[in-house]
Amino acid sequence: MDAHASTRTATTAAAAADADAAEHSHPTAGIYVKIGIVLFVLTALEVGLYEMTYGERAGAFGRAVEPFFVAILLLLSAAKFALVAMYYMHLKQDHKLFSGVFVFPLIIAIFVVVGLILLQAYHFAFARSG
Repeated sequence: MDAHASTRTATTAAAAADADAAEHSHPTAGIYVKIGIVLFVLTALEVGLYEMTYGERAGAFGRAVEPFFVAILLLLSAAKFALVAMYYMHLKQDHKLFSGVFVFPLIIAIFVVVGLILLQAYHFAFARSG
């Protein structure tokens, strides 16, 4: 009976090790290529947005987008940052505690930046009104 119990324990330990390895497996080269392509497209969108808004041939679309220019750029860069943090910094494969330690201060920083942007907008609104 002891031999059977030790075999079962070894099998359970091996299964747990395999599950742990599968949980912490790293992305393949194909995934990294796909992420690189997505990052390239997001960067191209950022450059294109700038060119359409402030470039030499900026037209009606540029004038319509200009009030939202910074917000759109912040969203695009946040998406790029999230992809880099998840895949290239391996946060997607790490323990959730490490992701929380990384993300929680980031959320606080986002609130601070948004608060400062709103304060600046509020200040400029009153500065214009006299």
